[in-house]
Amino acid sequence: MSTREIRVYKDLMGANEKWAGATRTLLSDQDVVMLNLIGSPGAGKTSLLEAMTPHLSKQARFAVLEGDIETTRDAERLDRLGVPVSQLLSGGACHLEARLVNQALTDFPLRDLDLVFVENVGNMVCPAEFDIGEKAKIAVLSITEGEDKPLKYPLLFREARAVVLTKTDLLPYLEFDLPACRRNIAQIDASLPVFEVSAMTGEGVPAFADWVINTPQTVL
Repeated sequence: MSTREIRVYKDLMGANEKWAGATRTLLSDQDVVMLNLIGSPGAGKTSLLEAMTPHLSKQARFAVLEGDIETTRDAERLDRLGVPVSQLLSGGACHLEARLVNQALTDFPLRDLDLVFVENVGNMVCPAEFDIGEKAKIAVLSITEGEDKPLKYPLLFREARAVVLTKTDLLPYLEFDLPACRRNIAQIDASLPVFEVSAMTGEGVPAFADWVINTPQTVL
């Protein structure tokens, strides 16, 4: 009789989908919309949330799940603004897993919230592949990254339901072709709304905040 070891491989993606489904049911039951912000390290995701806070606070009750590999620095920035926030540490993984998000959500008083933002781990590739139970993925692209990124990383822009171009106050100082960037995004998905935003000056922030409040609940 053979005693050879038999290796068993579990479907990790399948397990992730089950947790994502559980989260989607949880949020639906509480009438809460969750948006998944995805972008490179330094794209300005936390700064975007900081800039949006004064606008969102007047119209909606929201909380943030901050994803990162290490440290609580981003969560501390939002906490100083009075935003309910929890820090999710991925332990070295390049994306947040649905189970971790689900567990963190249970610590929030969801019945008292309208929106939850997840700032995913800084990466344009891995987070786009994983469903965490969100209503929509939002692509965050800094103009410092170049106008070719939608073509280099098309999956994110296929999965996203909106694109936020950040740091637009730097346009006069960079060789960034804004019309070309918009054409590249349209080449992936011509229906994507694109918001040009500067967290530094506040330009474009109210328009994106209004979209967040008025659109995902009724359209996505």
